Amino acid sequence: MLLGVSNLYKYFNGAALLKDISLTIDNRETVGLIGANGCGKTTLLNIITGNEDFDKTSDGLGSVDISNNVQIGFLRQNSGLESSCTIREEMLKAFSRLLDIKQQMKELEKVMSQETGASQQGAADEYAKLSAFFEARDGYRIDVKIQQVLNGMGFAEIPDDRIISTLSGGEKTRLALAKLLLEEPDLLILDEPTNHLDFNTLMWLEDYLKGYKGSILIVSHDRYFLNKLCSRICEIENGKLKSYKGNYSAYLVQKEQDSQRQLKEYEMQKKEIAKLEDYIAKNKVRASTAKMAKSRQHALDRIERIEKPTLYLKPPKINLSYDIEPIKTVLEVVSCPVTVGESSDKSTLIESLDMTVMRGEHLAIIGPNGIGKTSILKLVQGLIPKERGNIIWGQNVKISYFDQEHSMLNPYGTVFDAVSDKNPAMNETEIRKALAQVLITGEDVFKPVSILSGGERAKLCFCLMALNRGNVLLLDEPTNHIDLSTKEVLEDALADFGGTIILVSHDRYLLNKVADRIIEVSDNGVASYKGNFDKYAQQKTQERKEKEALLNIEKQRREEQEYNAKKQNQYRTRQQRAIDAKRRNMISQLEREIEQLENDIETLEQDIQTPEVSCNFELMTEKCTQLEESRKLLDEKMNAWAELEQ
Repeated sequence: MLLGVSNLYKYFNGAALLKDISLTIDNRETVGLIGANGCGKTTLLNIITGNEDFDKTSDGLGSVDISNNVQIGFLRQNSGLESSCTIREEMLKAFSRLLDIKQQMKELEKVMSQETGASQQGAADEYAKLSAFFEARDGYRIDVKIQQVLNGMGFAEIPDDRIISTLSGGEKTRLALAKLLLEEPDLLILDEPTNHLDFNTLMWLEDYLKGYKGSILIVSHDRYFLNKLCSRICEIENGKLKSYKGNYSAYLVQKEQDSQRQLKEYEMQKKEIAKLEDYIAKNKVRASTAKMAKSRQHALDRIERIEKPTLYLKPPKINLSYDIEPIKTVLEVVSCPVTVGESSDKSTLIESLDMTVMRGEHLAIIGPNGIGKTSILKLVQGLIPKERGNIIWGQNVKISYFDQEHSMLNPYGTVFDAVSDKNPAMNETEIRKALAQVLITGEDVFKPVSILSGGERAKLCFCLMALNRGNVLLLDEPTNHIDLSTKEVLEDALADFGGTIILVSHDRYLLNKVADRIIEVSDNGVASYKGNFDKYAQQKTQERKEKEALLNIEKQRREEQEYNAKKQNQYRTRQQRAIDAKRRNMISQLEREIEQLENDIETLEQDIQTPEVSCNFELMTEKCTQLEESRKLLDEKMNAWAELEQ
């Protein structure tokens, strides 16, 4: 066991935020911590990490026990970094201990090379110990690890000598997470780690955390993230913590079963309490039965009341249906650029969009913020102008549009007006009934739209969409601002919808449940993937592996070329050295021959001047011939020497 929390309480202003919390985390376990905003999740993390105190009970209960030598790494929602450092300097801090050991090893190497005897042996023993520790913790792969994590966290295009103060808030959050991953603590605690991460970074992080050697405690609202990683879900509800085995989907099933069981027990207890109260009321004033009534009162007082299940609270109802079927090809977009802005400040987001949507298809459009996803929904409806190309809607198409800005609503009208203006044939009773489906009841129907919360405006839009009965739903981030129970109702309604859906969303859980085709918009263009988000993620992983394989092949090819070139260069060097040696030998030989010829010529010239030769015609002729041949041969040798020298 790495961590044990027992009988923990925390009070704020006299009210219990956390009540009798107990939690254990074992080795190699990934636990998801969930609950409504403000339920105490971050407070519990702060208590575990020693950043906040808990409250002792009167009998001294309450403890947080951490096993010896267990290192805890905590990523808060707004982790700070040393703003004056570069990215690389900050990442190297994760390996400060290993880098210190590396420096010690260098100093020991000097000692071993300079000392003798016992000093040298002591240094060698210490070096062996440090070297084994350094190697066991992958000290020789520090640079590789840093590059791997920085690339995965989206810093591949950012130089590692960039000063941290120049990064955006989202980049700093990602960098803090990258540093924590490199530290590899025994227990990794992450508070909303998926904020500021795009799909590619999220998928890389999930793969990385799946292979993490330590334990992980995650606070997150990202249900897909929890589903992929967690082996246990812990929920804080009404101040208490309950543990469920399995991932988020398994938690939902168990939670529903628990709620149903608790509801039955609650209803049975409610009946039993009502029965006792009725008996007491009828018999406490009669002398003959007062004693029995008093006994029943004691029994009633001893009953430990079962709380009403939270999930028993009535969820909204969203019924999406339509009256007429469109033709098979619902929408065709041919060679249309996606542009935004006025003519003086126009920006092209997508050079050319081609898209075909078939009847009954549930299509999701994904991509980073600002890439043009919302603009696609507006373009196909004619809400932004078409530059060129064609947009063709099929016959019998009726569109219902959910705009994430809720621009379909009149902020100056009431909730009631929003429904009646678009459905003038409906009477007040019908309008109230429709609004009650999304939990807007009583006097709330006369609230001004301008004072509604984001979740209430979203529910009103869902009500209007249901009443519109469109056979094609265009949805722009429909799960933003809505609570979990409404999300689940909406997801079920969309998954069961028999018409066509074109959906823009960052909610991977929603995409996985609803979409049967994914269109990805990126800087490289538009790509289509069959299947839900899981299938898309698998295909992207396969693409990444294939790309890495091609890069490895290219790398091997370059290395082979470099090796062959080096080998050839080495061969040429050896050959050149042999040629140079031969040339030097020939020059030396020529210089000796030239010196000999010069001596011979000097001797012949002296002989010719002697009386013995000058008086003897035949001898004179012979000496002159030898002199001429020697001079000619000297010229040849000198020319050959000059060529070799050059």
